[in-house]
Amino acid sequence: MSFFINKKFAAFASVASNLFLIILKLAVGFISGSVSIISEAIHSGSDFFASVIACVAVHKSEKPADSDHQFGHGKYEDVAGFVEGTLIILASFFIVYEAVKRLSGIVEPLNNSALGIFVMSFSVVVNILVSQYLFFIAKKTDSIALYSDAQHLRTDIYSSLTVLIGLLIIKFTGLHFLDSVFAIIVSIIIVQTGYRICKSTLNDLLDGSLPQKDIDTIKSIVNSCADKGIIKIKEVRTRKSGKDKDIVIVLVVDGNLTVYSAHKLCDNLENQIEDAIGNTKIIIHTEPDSCVSCQNVHN
Repeated sequence: MSFFINKKFAAFASVASNLFLIILKLAVGFISGSVSIISEAIHSGSDFFASVIACVAVHKSEKPADSDHQFGHGKYEDVAGFVEGTLIILASFFIVYEAVKRLSGIVEPLNNSALGIFVMSFSVVVNILVSQYLFFIAKKTDSIALYSDAQHLRTDIYSSLTVLIGLLIIKFTGLHFLDSVFAIIVSIIIVQTGYRICKSTLNDLLDGSLPQKDIDTIKSIVNSCADKGIIKIKEVRTRKSGKDKDIVIVLVVDGNLTVYSAHKLCDNLENQIEDAIGNTKIIIHTEPDSCVSCQNVHN
């Protein structure tokens, strides 16, 4: 069972499913002459490359810290997420280009809309199953690469549904130009998801702070230990690197605390914060309330 709750296996499953769907959509797209299905194949192509990137990133990020990467390799996942977001956006631009080109010329009727309907229905089911699995593993392992990959597949669900609806309307109305119109709608869905992924991962790459709710949780835990000698929180600095949350806390404490007591207090805080938000790397610096020179150094 633990084999299936594994980042590497999840990444490989995503690669395999995307490759299969690319081949299937391309074949049916060219047989039916549907630009929206071919666009979906291109979207799945970006999904495939994104899955490969996620697979490599997950493998790299699992490596322990070394002399060249003393803080670990977590940033590989952030880079992978940003590249995946970029691929999504580029795929949407290509889809718009192909759809507009088709609309500006003679709109050819689709050859086999029923086959297209079957394939897009099958694609929706496969992507629902795989994306839900990836979301589950991403949450379990706090993997930004797998989360981005799951989001990527979720856009494929929405876009496949859009194409499916378009094919059904074409089948019953005979309005074949709608194939290109729905392809453009697919591209709008895709580019929004790509933007969200790029924004999130770029924040982590540029060492943006953790979400405010995490910072509030940290402060709440520290304040709950005020009776153990903490005078005030002087500073809290945070960032995210892959799944790891790097946290630096500067505390002003009672100057009468012994080194042992201060150390025990810090260990207790670290354990509570780890239990609350997970995957933390914490450094806590304590200053005695009577040490004016220490406080000036950090001001």
